[in-house]
Amino acid sequence: MRVLAVNDVSCVGKCSLCVTLPILSAAGLTCDVLPTALLSTHTGGFDGYTFLDLTDEMPAVLAHWKTLGLKFDCIYTGYLGNEKQMDVVRTLKREFLKDGGLFLVDPVMGDDGKLYAGFNPSFVQKMRELCKDADYVLPNLTEACLLANLPYPQQGNALLDALRPINPHPIVTGVSENGEMAVYYTGSNRKARYATPTQEGFFCGAGDVFASAFLACLLSGKTENDAVALAADFTTACIERSAREVPDKRYGLPFEKELFPFLEKLHSKK
Repeated sequence: MRVLAVNDVSCVGKCSLCVTLPILSAAGLTCDVLPTALLSTHTGGFDGYTFLDLTDEMPAVLAHWKTLGLKFDCIYTGYLGNEKQMDVVRTLKREFLKDGGLFLVDPVMGDDGKLYAGFNPSFVQKMRELCKDADYVLPNLTEACLLANLPYPQQGNALLDALRPINPHPIVTGVSENGEMAVYYTGSNRKARYATPTQEGFFCGAGDVFASAFLACLLSGKTENDAVALAADFTTACIERSAREVPDKRYGLPFEKELFPFLEKLHSKK
């Protein structure tokens, strides 16, 4: 099965394509990539990082792929740096996604109730339109509030109600409540919640680990309920290991050490 991951490359700090590529590959999927930007580090806590916008290169990449007759079983988007890149994604979906293929959008726009630098209300509106074309959207709490045009923060069930007109399968991550970290989603066409113990602090790349693991589970034949649970448990295990072993949390989660237990559960027949 062939997956195209559209996201940035942060050379240091485990996030984006540097998380998605190894997780999907370890799950037995072919993961091709379309980088949207090249950064020396991710932006979460590092100063002086370099940033190369790859927007102008993306149409040339697609033109070459067209000569190869490439088609993808799934297209998964993460960080899109501008509205023009969303137009490229629409072209990808129209011309490169197989009939019946899966289109998953992680609407990377902000955190802690704030938009990331360089984004504005026009970008949010265009992302909202892109999410309407997706099979699944995976916003964090901030992004869910932005998509739903609601003040931050909101309760998970209220967000699901507000997001359903935008997308039939919203999965809201990072909802901290009652000492737990919860994921709210619409399993079996009903509102559902899956929670794991929370850890104090901010853990860079956790959303990318969850989204990549969730996608790996879906494409391996797991139900949405099982995919959410497996991905959340895997992410939590990575966070707990990070809390024990990684002094500087800017450098991301040590997901490599938790991959084998995750893969055993992923491929279990139970």
